[in-house]
Amino acid sequence: MNPQLKKGLCDYCVLALLQRSDSYGYQLIKDLEPVLSLSESTLYPILRRLEQAACLSTYSREHQGRLRKYYRITPAGQARLAEARQDWEDLQQIYRFILRPEAEDQQ
Repeated sequence: MNPQLKKGLCDYCVLALLQRSDSYGYQLIKDLEPVLSLSESTLYPILRRLEQAACLSTYSREHQGRLRKYYRITPAGQARLAEARQDWEDLQQIYRFILRPEAEDQQ
């Protein structure tokens, strides 16, 4: 996959996971493994960028004597994810056009 396209989809993958439930960084990396390989050095800038854009909020919870930072999707994040889903519909139309057999074009 084109690295630029993949990079652009990372934000949406994180938002989609957080739409299902609040989570913390390490768990997000694990949950994304089946579809996307992200390192901590890639994930945390994404989380900061989404938080600065008001797409995420954070809170801390104690876990085994340490505070763990959790991320929660906000209404702005929900709206951004909805836009991505609409973009996907538009992109599918373009791919269907690209993949359409030549024979259909000549009819």
